[in-house]
Amino acid sequence: MSTASPVGLVTGLRSVELNVADVAAQERFYVDTWLLATVAHANGVSYLRGTGAAHHILALHPAASTSLRSITLNAASRTAVDTLAARIAAAGARVPAGPAPIDAPGGGYGCTFLDPEGRVFRLVADDSRHADAGTTPDRPERLAHVVLNSSANEVAAQFFIDVLGFRLSDRTRIMDFIRCNTDHHSLSFAKGDGPTLNHIAYHMPDLESVMRGGGRMRDAGFPIEWGVGRHGPGNNVFAYFVAPGDVPVEYTGEVEQVGDDYRTGFPDDWKWPPGRIDHWGVSAPPSARLKQAQSSVRFAAA
Repeated sequence: MSTASPVGLVTGLRSVELNVADVAAQERFYVDTWLLATVAHANGVSYLRGTGAAHHILALHPAASTSLRSITLNAASRTAVDTLAARIAAAGARVPAGPAPIDAPGGGYGCTFLDPEGRVFRLVADDSRHADAGTTPDRPERLAHVVLNSSANEVAAQFFIDVLGFRLSDRTRIMDFIRCNTDHHSLSFAKGDGPTLNHIAYHMPDLESVMRGGGRMRDAGFPIEWGVGRHGPGNNVFAYFVAPGDVPVEYTGEVEQVGDDYRTGFPDDWKWPPGRIDHWGVSAPPSARLKQAQSSVRFAAA
């Protein structure tokens, strides 16, 4: 593996790809209730965007049941894709596809790789960008982060730090938060029984939008399963829901922006008083339904 630092080669979290049993019904939920917008259909797959520049932030693929198909990260350039693919292979992880041009909506140049626990990730550079990017009240702009469960969360996070250039922002008793840009975290790994999805977080413009989104979801029959509150690591406001297919999702906003001078926190820095698990302490703890959903969605077979 090259000894050159890979920091800066991954620039952000682009999209999540889900397998779902009923693409049309799921698309209606994410467009009409969650407030994404359809940007393309191809080969039975629906591609949905936020108000930001990313061509799409969610892709819905037809399948017999719900599973997490892959997570896509943006790379700084085609050269960065090539460099990272070589580093991943040198670290002993599989690169089953690419680097090569991508023949799918959004295009670009990329590769697919499996992390040490078999989770499927993709890297992409030079993908399409929307010229009308911006923020709109009460509409998701982009993905904020994805949290994954792991039987060895510190080891899982370290792969992305050592091989892909992520940095550790904070480590709590149960979770490692890692970043690839100024967002406090783009990926997190939580202690769990195996490689499953904990939740997908969508970035909203502000606290008002998170609150309005929570009310809109409740009106549509999707109650807030945890929140509204403000997290410790990341300092972001949150409201959690269970989407169709038992997919745990979060509206979040006001994610802490950090730089190279950020002091990494460890478990002793993140202790709550008895009975409290966020800064505000005004909401009930996570519901039993959310806890069940946070370990039920597995990665699809590679």
